[in-house]
Amino acid sequence: MTRSSSVLSVSVGGLELQNPVLLSAGTAAYGREVSGVIDLDALGGLVTKAVSVEARPGALSPRVAEFRGGMINAVGLANPGVDVVQRDALPWLSRHLTRARVLVNVVGFQVEDFATIVARLDGDAGKDGFELNVSCPNVKAGGVEFGADRAALERVVRGARAVTSGPLFVKLSPTLPEIGETARVAMGAGATGISLTNTMPGLVVDVERRRPALGYGTGGMSGSALLPAAVLATWKVFKATGAPIIGGGGIA
Repeated sequence: MTRSSSVLSVSVGGLELQNPVLLSAGTAAYGREVSGVIDLDALGGLVTKAVSVEARPGALSPRVAEFRGGMINAVGLANPGVDVVQRDALPWLSRHLTRARVLVNVVGFQVEDFATIVARLDGDAGKDGFELNVSCPNVKAGGVEFGADRAALERVVRGARAVTSGPLFVKLSPTLPEIGETARVAMGAGATGISLTNTMPGLVVDVERRRPALGYGTGGMSGSALLPAAVLATWKVFKATGAPIIGGGGIA
């Protein structure tokens, strides 16, 4: 493992990884939940499950369903809130991960939330940087996604950059109509790099019950069907910005 890790080591935005494999936000929760079935420290790194200012119960079950070509989920950004993550999750990660890097996925529902969470966790061990999930709805702007409102996006990134000097990746949705220009705004506001991509919206119907397969109804589509969209988004963003990119979506 040591030999192969040195061969596969990469650097993205100054963040050194022993190999290019990262677990995307949510797939490994906060690490402890999957530690019995995977050697987390053999990874290049992991992105934690979302962290919001307050705890969120999330969406109704069922939250996950399969379809031909992938899966769809609507977890509803369920998480215990920044207090619990700071008290329990980050100390566990600090004790158990010595080589794998950790990015904390940050979600917010108003511009100020992102900077609040980043400032709160910036000095803590157990993480190496942040990933800002700007696909969240801005409740103060009628529910428009931060990533779809470039002025709001700029304020989010500038606010987070003002309270940390560490790696700051901005996660964008592949459905943004001009994703290259959106990424340019994020980089201009102080992002270290761009994370591509988030899931795509979809609807899977349980034909036996004649209702949506998910308790929430619609959800985010991932799996192999997402790969071409993720590759296209990556190409567009690199062409527009030349920024460091963490690519994800449909990879297997």
